[in-house]
Amino acid sequence: MNLPLERVDTWRWRIPKHGDMLTGGLVFASEALMARIQHDRALEQVRNVACLPGIVGNSLGMPDLHWGYGFPIGGVAGFDPDEGVISPGGVGYDINCGVRLLRSHLDADRVVKRMPKLVDALYEAVPCGVGAARGDLRLDNEALDRCLVGGARWAVENGLGEPEDVEHTEENGCLDGADTSEVTPRAHGRGQKQLGTLGSGNHFLEVDRVAEVFDPALGEALGLHVGQVAVLIHSGSRGLGHQVCTDFLPVMKQAAKGHGIRLPDPQLACAPFRSEEGQRYFGAMRAAVNYAFANRQVIAHKTREAFRAVFGEGVKLEQVYDVCHNIAKVERHVVDGTEREVVVHRKGATRAFPPGHPLTPEAYREVGQPVMVPGDMGRYSFVLVGTEGARAETLGSSCHGAGRLQSRTKARQATRDRNIPKELASRGIEVRAASRRTIDEEYPEAYKDVADVVDVVVGAGIARVVARLEPLGVVKG
Repeated sequence: MNLPLERVDTWRWRIPKHGDMLTGGLVFASEALMARIQHDRALEQVRNVACLPGIVGNSLGMPDLHWGYGFPIGGVAGFDPDEGVISPGGVGYDINCGVRLLRSHLDADRVVKRMPKLVDALYEAVPCGVGAARGDLRLDNEALDRCLVGGARWAVENGLGEPEDVEHTEENGCLDGADTSEVTPRAHGRGQKQLGTLGSGNHFLEVDRVAEVFDPALGEALGLHVGQVAVLIHSGSRGLGHQVCTDFLPVMKQAAKGHGIRLPDPQLACAPFRSEEGQRYFGAMRAAVNYAFANRQVIAHKTREAFRAVFGEGVKLEQVYDVCHNIAKVERHVVDGTEREVVVHRKGATRAFPPGHPLTPEAYREVGQPVMVPGDMGRYSFVLVGTEGARAETLGSSCHGAGRLQSRTKARQATRDRNIPKELASRGIEVRAASRRTIDEEYPEAYKDVADVVDVVVGAGIARVVARLEPLGVVKG
């Protein structure tokens, strides 16, 4: 499909309203990134989202935009709660996939000397790979339901973390309104045995060195300084969240038909937000969101235990922030000059609230909400903070990562005659994974350069850059 595409400025591109579109599309990208984005159907998906009932503002695309299920990955869209819809495709299969950043008081020069031992300890402490893994925390149905309602708070109350962790987590680690009765027995069964596990694919646990602080005042506010060791955790709701999405897709397809919603793509199956089907999905989705918050909380607890085992009981890992990038929430935003409630879908996009926002944690109220943007296991990741620009243009949203350049199949083909673990080790990066296949699929060149993505959001004024992190040790699924 040839889409009309207009360049607005250095960082913005517009898909004008045409055909069945109810609003326009706005994509943030440099010229080089746009050339890559046009290689798949992501722009068509931005257009399709703009056709859904009740959409308010633009259908948005972040610079890490690429093709996904229904909605593009890197897509953001808001809907009127009374006239609009909720769509599982706008959240994704990995509900509340997100990133948590921990900071330490350890110097990288000290940690590097024991990195092989540390990465081994982390690999043993945090199960990874497809399905259930060794040593998982097992929950019966009653305990799991408490987890689905309480999220990270439940984990902390059960001795798996610190109260400060909850304060430094989006939504304080728990969405109210979780409906465990809408989480099927199959989803329950998958969730009982996967809490505290990384999963597979692009999920990871990474030990980093703070390589650069771009703004000393922002760095100080977030407790980050050059040479410090930090930890990034990237995981989501595991099989439970995947099953919730799987279970509700046929429900939403029938709902769209029953409510007379014309879909430009069947993968955009949706229901009116206020409808029975919409509220059922929303309740189950919130339960999966809470499971993911609890999952990253347990992984953080296990990470602390591994650090203490290697460096002594006095070692502390303090949470900077935990933020999701696959979620739908009701938030208040100014749209067309009016403040209103909006059902915001962020799929492969991160909340980026500005300084002074009441939902920005008190510790960061003066500088803005932290945003973590992982890159790949061979280069770097970035820490940003949200801005007023994001609140004004993107429903308070920013990018979430680098975005893939190659499919997993192409990545395996490209690395067939290479030894990626050995290459990374020669650069001082220790890697452990459940399989060699995962490492090959996730090799650095499979991803865009995340610095190019960050340049766009900073240039467009929808985030400010705080620090660059470089990997020292990586645990992959």
